Amino acid sequence: MRPWRPRHAAAALLAVAATALGVPAHASADAAWAALKAGGHVLIVRHAQTVPGVGDPPQFRRDDCATQRNLSEAGREQSRSMGRRLREAGVAIGPVLSSAWCRCVDTAELAFGRVERYAPLDSFFGDRSREAAQTAALRERIRSHRGPGTLVLVTHQVNITALTGEGPAMGEALVLAPAGPAGFVPVGRIPF
Repeated sequence: MRPWRPRHAAAALLAVAATALGVPAHASADAAWAALKAGGHVLIVRHAQTVPGVGDPPQFRRDDCATQRNLSEAGREQSRSMGRRLREAGVAIGPVLSSAWCRCVDTAELAFGRVERYAPLDSFFGDRSREAAQTAALRERIRSHRGPGTLVLVTHQVNITALTGEGPAMGEALVLAPAGPAGFVPVGRIPF
């Protein structure tokens, strides 16, 4: 188990205080932004807005974007806006990891200008047999993040829900503090 880091203390205390007051810990965008500015946190992002649909068309291929459900023009702008807002807030961005699906890779590239594909972020919407192993690997990656900067993870709703129990909208992000037996403490939620 890794030691508690002081820079996570304020974010965790805000989350605990919000919960004690009956406000969900994820409800505080202010706490989320403060944590991101402090560094050493994790921003897990559901890919930006896509063209209408659920999942991918039959016979889609991960190596062919033309066969997938992709970002809409609004989603492309949402991704660029995400990057701008984070830069304007002075958030230091560390590694940027993404699902191999084109809508996730495009979200990351448009927002941050760089991306590394990371298999535990790949969607298991069509194959739940991979859910436990991928979620465990993702939890360990979050737990081991030590900075510098914010670790960015771009993935799918199904993956975020399996990890956190939350169901963010497209282009919405959760901020997590790497800590504790679960691997993280939820800090807040940010719509982009």
